[in-house]
Parts: sequence; C-alpha cells; structure tokens
Amino acid sequence: MIFLMTDFGSNDIYVGQVKATLYQHNPTAKVIDLLHDVPNFDAESGAHLLAALAGKCLLEGSVMLAVVDAGVGGQRQPIVVQADGRWYVGPDNGLLSVLAARAASCRQYAIVWQPQGLSNSFHGRDLFAPVAALLAQQKLPQDWLEPLPELAVTFGSVDLLQVVYVDHYGNAVTGLRASQISQHDELEVGGKVLRYARTFCESPPGQAFWYENSIGLVEVALNCGSAAQQLDLAVGTKVRVISA
Repeated sequence: MIFLMTDFGSNDIYVGQVKATLYQHNPTAKVIDLLHDVPNFDAESGAHLLAALAGKCLLEGSVMLAVVDAGVGGQRQPIVVQADGRWYVGPDNGLLSVLAARAASCRQYAIVWQPQGLSNSFHGRDLFAPVAALLAQQKLPQDWLEPLPELAVTFGSVDLLQVVYVDHYGNAVTGLRASQISQHDELEVGGKVLRYARTFCESPPGQAFWYENSIGLVEVALNCGSAAQQLDLAVGTKVRVISA
C-alpha cells in the first residue's frame, strides 16, 4: 500500500502524474491520498503532520511517498527512511526527520539511482515515485540505495508550538501532541487564552477552544465557525501552553 502526502495541491496537474508513474511501475498498487495541501514549501510543518498521520494511518510494510521539496534539483539528497517497519520516500530536508527521531527503530538510505530524463523540477514523479512503487512490491534493486549514517537536516523529536495546518472549516492544527499536555492546561493563541473541550458540541457556538484532534494533535477550533477567522490564525502562528 502506498500513501501520498505532498504540497502539490489537490487541483493541480501534479498528483495525477505521480500516480500514473506509480502505476507504471506497480500496476496493482493500492494508492491512498492522505494530503496534497501541506503548507507550500514548509517542510517543518509537513514533518509534524507526517509523523501524526503516519502513526494513525500506516500499517506495517506500507510505503509513504512524501514530497515537500523547495530544494528540488539542488544539493539536497533524495532519501528513503525505514522506521518501525514502514518505508518513507522523500527529500532530505527535514520532512522525514520528526517521524525518524521518534521511531523505536530507524535506518536511512540515500537514493543513488537516477532515471534517464530526470526532470530538474519534478523528482516526485521521476525519482521518488518509481522508488516508492518498487518498495511496495519488495522489488527495489539493492544498488539503488546506499546506507546513510544520519539525516542531513533534522527537526528532532520535539513538538512544534505553532499552527502547522488550517483546514477548510477554519480549524487550526498545531504541531503539539495532545499527549504532551494536560486537559487542565490552557492554550494561548491569537491573543486569546483557550480552555480544553472534548469535542465541538461541548463548547458553546462562537467560543473557541482547544481539543485533541483525530490524529492526536492539539487543534484550535470553534463550534460551527472558523477559529482561524475569529482569532486571525495562519500557518506559523505561535501557541503557548499555560500549565494548570
């Protein structure tokens, strides 16, 4: 099974080309779109979203093709990470580093294979997709990879105390794992101090709150409204935990 997470945009021309390449190399692949609207060029936000999504969605043996790659065609290394029985394919720009740092077991490899006709600007299609497709079949040639002692760019295992994603409802997802704080703690964000609620219906309409979302991250929300609009939140807005 191959999962996709990118900043390519759900309505642009890129995702379809990646899928076409996956099926060329693995016609029977099961391909699942997790997210194609990672904040543009934002590898750090993507890294925290990826770690959370992977923990909820990926079965052992699955392959994740993750591409947020502002440095495409430059000096950054294309890599494969094997972490806790799952495979991750993408750029060595920090995007795969949070899940790698939190994994109980982890190995990383440089992708040394290059296809003929490699595009300067679309390694997601030309390089990463063939590797992911063959990994999912357990048919990747051994000489396509070389062991790496460590990742070149890492954000570490610590949580990110800022907004990393805003959905179409206006809910603001942070890079903070709910397991790291108490339900009695308050969250300061957008000039407001918010209390915890278990879910939307436990907060009055129009009142912002924080809760643990379905992938285990702290999320700022508003019952039947947009927290992002009310609190002027965007990707990068800082949050602060006020301990009880």
